[in-house]
Amino acid sequence: MSVRVRYFAAAKAALGRGSDELTGVEDLGALEARLVASAPDAAPVLARCTFLIGGVSTTDRATALPADATVDVLPPFAGG
Repeated sequence: MSVRVRYFAAAKAALGRGSDELTGVEDLGALEARLVASAPDAAPVLARCTFLIGGVSTTDRATALPADATVDVLPPFAGG
């Protein structure tokens, strides 16, 4: 199973890249753990993020990731 992960704003800056293709991640908790393992300094930013999976927003790290999902990682932001 593969998921496409796209990073925005502070998440993109913290991870140093705009996207990844990851395999072997079955839920958001596993996804976050994989990202923190690759960029430990990103942990505080990722902990505050909301995730969009197929356009549906969640912060629940137990949320399962469907095969071939696109996950958008969105840190909190201000604005109108």
